[in-house]
Amino acid sequence: MDSNQVLDVLREAVIVMLKVGGPVMLISLVVGTVLALFQAMTQIQEQTLTFLPKLVLIMGALVMLAPFMLTTLMDFAHEISDRIIGLGMN
Repeated sequence: MDSNQVLDVLREAVIVMLKVGGPVMLISLVVGTVLALFQAMTQIQEQTLTFLPKLVLIMGALVMLAPFMLTTLMDFAHEISDRIIGLGMN
């Protein structure tokens, strides 16, 4: 395995990481920003106010996005295993 192949695998791993983690992180960012604006406008500085909505929305996003995440990770694992098998045949 030469350095170009290693870089390809690393690039694909970063892309998979962004595909799997990106949507949940974006949802968390948007919810946090909206709640922070709400707290700033109403001057309610209760820390527990942000915890429950974030928790519920992130858990909902994880449940809804689980099939996509699982498929993405399985495809990546199959591709990596195919590459490992290909190394043994050379």
